[in-house]
Amino acid sequence: MAASLSSLGHLVEEPANAEAWLREHPGGVVLLTLYSAEDLDRLTALCRLRPRPLVVALPSAGDASLGVQAMRVGARSVMAREATESALQRTVSATLNGEAVMPTAVADLLVTGRGSRAPHGSVPSAEQIAWLRRLSDGWTVSRLALDTGYSERAMYRLLRAFYQRIGVNSRLEAIMLAHDNGWFEN
Repeated sequence: MAASLSSLGHLVEEPANAEAWLREHPGGVVLLTLYSAEDLDRLTALCRLRPRPLVVALPSAGDASLGVQAMRVGARSVMAREATESALQRTVSATLNGEAVMPTAVADLLVTGRGSRAPHGSVPSAEQIAWLRRLSDGWTVSRLALDTGYSERAMYRLLRAFYQRIGVNSRLEAIMLAHDNGWFEN
């Protein structure tokens, strides 16, 4: 990957600290591989820098919802980490030219709002908001089940049905949706 970008005349580095590197190289592009919520947190921190950096997020090809989350927190482009070298070259060049690049599946989710907005009429109950608040505070599902009087298995089922109803696929997406919609502000 580095060689293909170098062949286009790009200086390719692998800094230990991306934030420090961006401060020294404003206008540079950071390629950030996304595997987990921690990587999404790292992306969020990078995108809060000013001036806003050019970040290309690289989630798995099969994880369009993570690509949507990356765009929502500030990635300029999204490309599957399994993409071909020529696709990566085009993405970096387009990003440097002020364009946003993303897989069709990510664009579809952004346009339809699935995974990023609750369907009309899907405002959660006070109890469901309390569940999300506790999960966002780091509670495990086991602890939440114990506190609410459900079995762990029942709690997982309730959460899965709740996530589906509000149009998300994971705990992280549900928590982000809650923050975006101000559900925690009451």
